[in-house]
Amino acid sequence: MMRRQLRVAAWVVGVVVSVAGAFPAEAGDGKGHGRPACGSAWTEVVKNAEWEGRAGLQAIDLGRELFVMGGRGAFNPFGTTLFNDVWRSRDGGASWDQVSDAEWPARGYFQAVRHRGRIFVLGGQNFDTIPNPVPCPPNAPFPCFPFIPTSKFFADVWSSEDGANWLEETGDAGWAGRAGLSAVVFKGAIWVFGGSQGDDAATGGQGRVLLNDVWKSRDGRRWERVTAEAPWAKRAGAAAVVKNGFIYLLGGERGFTCGPVPAPLCVPERDLYFNDVWRTRDGKNWEQVTPAAGWSPRPGHQCVVVLDQIVCFGGYGEPTNPNDIWASRDGRWWTELKAPLSPPWRAVDPDDAKYDFDALVVPGGPFGLVPAILTFGGDRERFELPPDVNATRVDNDVWRLGLPPFPHR
Repeated sequence: MMRRQLRVAAWVVGVVVSVAGAFPAEAGDGKGHGRPACGSAWTEVVKNAEWEGRAGLQAIDLGRELFVMGGRGAFNPFGTTLFNDVWRSRDGGASWDQVSDAEWPARGYFQAVRHRGRIFVLGGQNFDTIPNPVPCPPNAPFPCFPFIPTSKFFADVWSSEDGANWLEETGDAGWAGRAGLSAVVFKGAIWVFGGSQGDDAATGGQGRVLLNDVWKSRDGRRWERVTAEAPWAKRAGAAAVVKNGFIYLLGGERGFTCGPVPAPLCVPERDLYFNDVWRTRDGKNWEQVTPAAGWSPRPGHQCVVVLDQIVCFGGYGEPTNPNDIWASRDGRWWTELKAPLSPPWRAVDPDDAKYDFDALVVPGGPFGLVPAILTFGGDRERFELPPDVNATRVDNDVWRLGLPPFPHR
C-alpha cells in the first residue's frame, strides 16, 4: 500500500510539473514557444453529441455535472434556428440527456455563469427576421438577403440550480439588452460588460451599437452600474477571465466581416478585430496590459485560466480562422504553444478551426490536481460558402485537452 501511495504521489508531482512545463516559465518576448507537456493531447470526447450542432452556446460546470444550453444553428437567410434546450452530462461530456426546454426565450450569444451553486443566464439575441422590403436585384454586386434580421436583444436574467427548473430573476436588469457580452463572477458578484445591440450589416442588418459599460450584481436581480464607459474601445465578443484578483478583458470585435468593402479600405485584423488586453480590480479603473498580444486580433475565441496561465485559442479570421494556442502568466507576455498542445482540435487545416464555441476548465486526475480544458460545439461557417455547405459546419462535438490517466498498479 505504501509503495503504491508513493507511486501515485510521484505521478501527481510529475504530471503537475509536466503541465506547468507546457507553459512558459518566465515572461518572454511574445515570440517563444512552450515545451509540450508529456502525454497531453487533444482528444475528441464525442463527435456527435445528443444535442444539435450550435454556435454561440454556453457550457457550465456544476461539479459532478456539465451543462450545455442555448445557441444558434447554421446561419440561414430564411431564418436561423435558435435553441433554449438544456443538456446534462455526468461522464465528462461523453453522453448527454436533455433536462429541459428552458422557460427563457431561445437565444444565442448570451452568457452563463456559475454563482452560489446556480446557473445564471444573461442577455443574448434571438435572430428574428422579416421579409426584406427591398427586392434583391438580379446579379447584385453586394450581399442581398430575402429576409433581414430584426433581432431582439435581451436584458433578462434567469437562474437554475439543476438546469431543469428556472427562475426569472429579472426581466430587465437595467443594462441595455445585448449580445456578445462578457460576464464573470468576481468578488462575490456577477459582472457584465461590453457587447452590442443591432444586427451586423454583414448579415443584412442595420449595423451594431457597441458598448463598453460595466455592471455588477450579487444576486442577479438588483444591478449596479459601475461605469458608463470603460477606457477600452467599445466591442463585442471579448473573452474575459478572472486571475490573481483581476478581471481580464481580451480581444473582441467592432464588426464581424468587411463584407463587400474591399481591401485595403477594410482589413478585418486592422479595422474590426482587437488583440489588446485590459484588467481591473474594481470594474471602474482599468489598465491596459498590452495594446497587442502575441496572438492575432480576433473575435469568437475563448480564454481560460489553467494553473497559473491564461490560455487563449480559436476565433474567427479572414481569409482563414486562426488555429493557434497561446499562454501568458500576466496577459502582457505571450507564448505560442507547440504540439501536442497545438493546434486546437488537431486542426492542422485552419478550415477545421472553430469560433463561437465554449470552453471550460475542469479538474481531473487524483484529488482533482490535474486540470483539463473541454470545448463544446462551435462554428466553421464561412460567408463565401452556400447555406447547404455551411449547414454541415456547425458542430455538436466535445473535445478535451487533457493529461495522462490515473496510473495503474
